Amino acid sequence: MDYKKTKAPKNTLTRDMNQMTQKVGNVYETVAIISKRANQISQALKRELDSKLQDFSMPQDALDESFENKEQIEISRSYERMPKSTLIATQEFIDDELMYKVSSRDDQLK
Repeated sequence: MDYKKTKAPKNTLTRDMNQMTQKVGNVYETVAIISKRANQISQALKRELDSKLQDFSMPQDALDESFENKEQIEISRSYERMPKSTLIATQEFIDDELMYKVSSRDDQLK
């Protein structure tokens, strides 16, 4: 998924938890689903950013010299401007774009 084209807000919004928990039935499970997805998104974004910045890596000898690479700075800034992974995951949950399995209480008691 292209996280740069997400319609998630860039700022934190107040959400109605009663409305969000209607799909799952439990606040804890709702938060657990969103947090697991946010972790997946965060890891994917980190891998993507690391692969893009690897082009700019230098050997140890060149680390003593400090210089600015405008392309590297622009890539980093573009990732900083993106919505946070928790906001993307929450928007995906609200838009019913997540697949998850909710365990029933009967399964837990056995």
